[in-house]
Amino acid sequence: MNTKEYISSGIIESYILGLASPEEAGILECVMKNNAEVKAAFEEAQQTLEDLATSQAVTPPADLKSKIWNKIQQEQTEEVQPVVIIDIPTAKPQEEIKPQLDIKPQSKSSWKTYAVAASVLFLISAAGNLFWMNNQSETREEMAKIQTEKKAQDLAMQKMNQKMEMVSNPDMQMVMLKGVEKHTDSKAMVFWDKKTKEVYLNAESLPKAPEGMQYQLWAIADGKPVNAGMYTEEKDSKIALAQIPNAQAFAITLEKKGGSAVPTMENMYVMGGI
Repeated sequence: MNTKEYISSGIIESYILGLASPEEAGILECVMKNNAEVKAAFEEAQQTLEDLATSQAVTPPADLKSKIWNKIQQEQTEEVQPVVIIDIPTAKPQEEIKPQLDIKPQSKSSWKTYAVAASVLFLISAAGNLFWMNNQSETREEMAKIQTEKKAQDLAMQKMNQKMEMVSNPDMQMVMLKGVEKHTDSKAMVFWDKKTKEVYLNAESLPKAPEGMQYQLWAIADGKPVNAGMYTEEKDSKIALAQIPNAQAFAITLEKKGGSAVPTMENMYVMGGI
């Protein structure tokens, strides 16, 4: 096995992900000490995988923990009902309770006082209810926001797990695609199943396609471009774009929505050899 075949065997990626056996790891470490080309390929693969992992990382909101804790405390407080103890004094022994016979009619000024007090209490109650309703509405909005953020994090974690399953599959060959010319910062990765010949694409790091445009994957076989499928965010790393029996390289171009019969070379973003 020559140097290029050794690099393309997938041992470097397996070593970086911790999937290589102790024997394979020992051989690779020994080869890197004596072969500059293998060492350079290792450093490039390590940087590419780190960049892909960083671009897909999802950081939870800083206030997520405090929001959930405050909500739990609020619900616990509402569940505890206060107990009111009324102290009713008992009559002393031998104490005679005399009926109150002198009952005076309420004056008009007293009724006015009661009416004013009732009005004030009504206004206070209405204001309290309005405040409670507003507070409940804000709480519901915060909970809805937290649930939306959690769904986004769960989806990102699901996609990451799917990528890890593909990377750990011994039949899956990874082909790194690097930016060309005007798009040197762009990168993507092709997953090519050696058994089924199905091709998957991870292109989340590419810029969002403009309206009416779509990224198209090409396989270079015998020096000729072969359509390898149209990319969408829904298919990213989950749905095979095409079945490619043979290829020496892969490339991605930006085409009109629906694809093109031949690649638009000036719109090529990334390319990588096998």
